[in-house]
Amino acid sequence: MTRKQKRGVLIGSGVAILSLAALLVMFAFRENIVFFHTPSDVTANKIDAGQRFRLGGLVAEGSVKRGQGTTVGFAVTDTLAKVDVSYTGILPDLFREGQGVVTEGRLGPDGVFVADTVLAKHDENYMPPEVAKALQEKGVKLGPGAEHPAGAAN
Repeated sequence: MTRKQKRGVLIGSGVAILSLAALLVMFAFRENIVFFHTPSDVTANKIDAGQRFRLGGLVAEGSVKRGQGTTVGFAVTDTLAKVDVSYTGILPDLFREGQGVVTEGRLGPDGVFVADTVLAKHDENYMPPEVAKALQEKGVKLGPGAEHPAGAAN
């Protein structure tokens, strides 16, 4: 083999190895991508049971129910619809009714969202950007003095 052919084989091998590595990384990311949805999306049956996703919105007033040990049930609402959530674990210190929350988990066959992660806002002026955007798209007014439409789900 000539020097030029050896160099061509080396470059071709390098490109093949890098392509294979990129393909493996893309497969790994595809398995870990988690999409964000609002309660309205879930109640409109856009989500299959067992599919992993993030559910975001506001913790519905009067919905927090403590169970055995660290099991907690609550509802997440976008003021148009609400989804019941079951979570076993320690809730963030700033978790409370009426505040923004993002939960991650799977929708059970009974329609209850089984969360394995709960994220709450970090101060009184913050709401996760994707939650704020989704709520504003649904016509929910955010901020001090905001009034929600009559008949909205709580």
